[in-house]
Amino acid sequence: MRRGWSSSWGGGTRRARRGDAGALLFLLPSLSGLAVFVLGPFVGTVWRSLTNAAGSRWVGIANYQSVLGNAAFRQAAGNTARFVCVCIPLLLVGSLLLALLIRAARPYSRPFQTSYLLPMALPVASIALVWQLLFAKGGLANAWLARLGADPVDFMGTGAAFWVLIGSYLWKNSGYDMILWLAGLDGVPPALYEAARLDGAGRWQCFWHITRPQLRPTAGLVSVLSLINSFKVFREAYLVAGAYPHESIYLLQHLFNNWFAALDLGRLSAAAVLLALVLGGLVLALLHLLDRDA
Repeated sequence: MRRGWSSSWGGGTRRARRGDAGALLFLLPSLSGLAVFVLGPFVGTVWRSLTNAAGSRWVGIANYQSVLGNAAFRQAAGNTARFVCVCIPLLLVGSLLLALLIRAARPYSRPFQTSYLLPMALPVASIALVWQLLFAKGGLANAWLARLGADPVDFMGTGAAFWVLIGSYLWKNSGYDMILWLAGLDGVPPALYEAARLDGAGRWQCFWHITRPQLRPTAGLVSVLSLINSFKVFREAYLVAGAYPHESIYLLQHLFNNWFAALDLGRLSAAAVLLALVLGGLVLALLHLLDRDA
C-alpha cells in the first residue's frame, strides 16, 4: 500500500514538473520579448540617467537634481497631475453611469453599443482637425457664441484649453471604459439581485451592496487603463497647439519631446525614470486599495 502511494505521488510530481516546464516554454516567447523590448531599454534608461548626455561620464544623481530643480518640469508635472486628478474620476463615474443606462435599456441599446467605440477608431489627425474646426478663433464654437451675443473666446490660447483637453479625453475614452464596465456588470450573478429583491432591497441598495463590491476587479482594470490612456492625449494636444502650447496644457510629454529634440538625454532619462516610479507607485497603491476593500 505504501509502495503504491509512493509510486502514485512520484508520478504526480513528475507530471506537475512536466506541466510547469510546458507552461514555462509557452511563456518563454512573451518573457523574452518583455526582457528585450521593455526591461532591457528601461535598464539602459536608468544607466543613462546617471551619466552625462553622451553616456561617457558618470554624474550620479546630478541629472535628477537638475530635473527636480527645473521650472518647466515642475510646471509640466503639475499640469499632468492636475489633468489626471480631474479626468480620471470624471471618466470612471461617467462611463459607469453610461454603462448602467445602456444595460438598463437592453435589448434596445445593443445596436448602439459598438458605436461608442467609434472615437477610439478615429485617426488622431482627424480628431485634431475636428478640434481645430471647433475651437479655433474663427471656429464653430466662437460662431455660436457670436450668435448668442457673447464675446469670442481664444480656447487654445487661454486657460480654457485645459478644459478642451479634458473634454477631448472624456469623449474619446468614455465608450471604451463603458464596454469594460458592461463586461463587469454582465459577470454579476443575477441570482444575487433576485434574492435581494425578495428581501425588499431597492435599486440603490442592490447597486451599493451587490454591484459595487462585484465591480472592484473591473474598477481596478478600468482605472489602470484610464491612467495609461491619459498619457496618450498628448498626441491631440501636440497636433493642435504644437510643442509649446498654452501653459495650462503644457504636459510632461511636451517637455520630454522638447528635451529629446535638444538631445538632452541625461535629464530626459532621469525624468522618465521618475515618471515610471510614480506611475508604478500609483498603480500598486490603487490595486492595494481595491484588494483591501474587497
